[in-house]
Amino acid sequence: MTDMVNVSNITGLFIGLMAIVSLILGFAAGFFWQTLTDRKYKEEKHREIQQEAELILKEAKKEAELQKKTAILEAKDEWFKAKSDFEKEAVKTRETIRQEQARLKEVEVDVKKREETITKRETEFSARENFLNSKEKTLRTKDTELSRLIAQANENLEKMSRMTQEEAKKLLMENLESQVRYEAAQMIKEIKDQARNEADREAKEIVVQAIQRSAAETTIESTVSVVHLPSDEMKGRIIGREGRNIRSFEEAAGVDVIVDDTPEAVIISGFDPIRREVARLALEKLISDGRIHPGRIEELIKKSEKELEKSIKEVAEAVIFELDVHGLKPNLVEMLGRLKYRTSYGQNVLQHSKEVAMLAGLMASELGLDPKIAVRAGLLHDIGKAIDRETEGTHSQLGAELAAKNGENQIICNAIAAHHEDVPPISVYPVLIQAADTISSTRPGVRRETLSNYVNRLTNLEDIADSFRGVSKAYVIQAGREIRVMVEPEAVNDAQAQELAGQISKKIQDEMEYPGQIKVTIIRELRFTEFAK
Repeated sequence: MTDMVNVSNITGLFIGLMAIVSLILGFAAGFFWQTLTDRKYKEEKHREIQQEAELILKEAKKEAELQKKTAILEAKDEWFKAKSDFEKEAVKTRETIRQEQARLKEVEVDVKKREETITKRETEFSARENFLNSKEKTLRTKDTELSRLIAQANENLEKMSRMTQEEAKKLLMENLESQVRYEAAQMIKEIKDQARNEADREAKEIVVQAIQRSAAETTIESTVSVVHLPSDEMKGRIIGREGRNIRSFEEAAGVDVIVDDTPEAVIISGFDPIRREVARLALEKLISDGRIHPGRIEELIKKSEKELEKSIKEVAEAVIFELDVHGLKPNLVEMLGRLKYRTSYGQNVLQHSKEVAMLAGLMASELGLDPKIAVRAGLLHDIGKAIDRETEGTHSQLGAELAAKNGENQIICNAIAAHHEDVPPISVYPVLIQAADTISSTRPGVRRETLSNYVNRLTNLEDIADSFRGVSKAYVIQAGREIRVMVEPEAVNDAQAQELAGQISKKIQDEMEYPGQIKVTIIRELRFTEFAK
């Protein structure tokens, strides 16, 4: 019984234990299931949050791209607007510069014409004064002779009152013969003097014309330099951000840089040719180097200045060596080299000085003078143009002072100062330099603005000659210094041909302005042709 009770108790206890275990297992299973469910929910929630974050990120990226494109478009609009404003301002500036240049050119031409007119009038007045003085002397002589003849005639009349007709006729013929001989002697003297002067002038003209044939070529330059670019993209790099590169370049070089629509090219503008050449060399180096920023710009401009100084010296030394000039001081050599980058009416001043030196030396040799002095004076005659933009005074005055400071003798200094007749000459060399200077600067085509005037002058000369009756054809030769007129022999005889030459010369003097003198040659010839059969 006791054993059954124990078994029953054990069974109940076992069942109770089993119930407790089942409860615990159920609770554990429930807790595990709840944990698993929570984890899945959290993972799904995390996945949803991640997807939502990715979506927000994509939207943010799209918004950022949109804002970036908008900002780029706005920046491009601002850049194009700034470029348009800059181009408009550049066009206005170029137009202003062009108008100012045209005005200055007109003023220079007007001043030159006035100077030529004044010089011509002074020459005419001087010639008229000499002519009147000569006439006055002649009239005094004739007045004295007339008084003597009147007194003699009165005496003769007194005698004639007691003379026969034959005696009076004989006496009258003797008086007439004496008077005619006197006038003939006067005429012969005037003709000889005129022939001597004409021969002297013709001889000088022949020498000058021979020297003209040895004239060297000249170079035409302007106030701008063009720098070619590898591509139009380089223009933006030259301008730089907000224009800082181009501003730095212009301030450092002292020139204006014009970036316009010209393909693959920019323009450097400036009235100082030295600065313009430095700017051109520096810009070419910047383009080749590719590193364009304010620091690099200043560095290359300084480097280009040193290179140009060396080049100037080499150019001057080459000209000095070619002309065989010795003993020039280094300062004069430097100033001479600077003339390569100076122009006068488009004519290169260094080339002009070299040409004047050659011409003056040839003329000095022909005239039996010292050609070395003439060459040296001719080479240095325009040396003042290297500094006349920096110092007040004429280039001849400044050149003479510069030469004197650098040890040149008085003859050379006077030749420089007197080649424009600013001071009286003390030797014949200033006259040679003046003649060579005129030949070099007035021959056809040497100066840009005189080419059209030269063509018009030749046309006007032929038109003037053709306007006279009896002229069949007129030809202008010797660069406008001589006109040969063919006349019809039936319409113009020899005496009329001589008169026609004077009439054409007078009309040219009255209606035209020209340097030097113009020779008028009338050609009248008869041709007789027969055929032998």
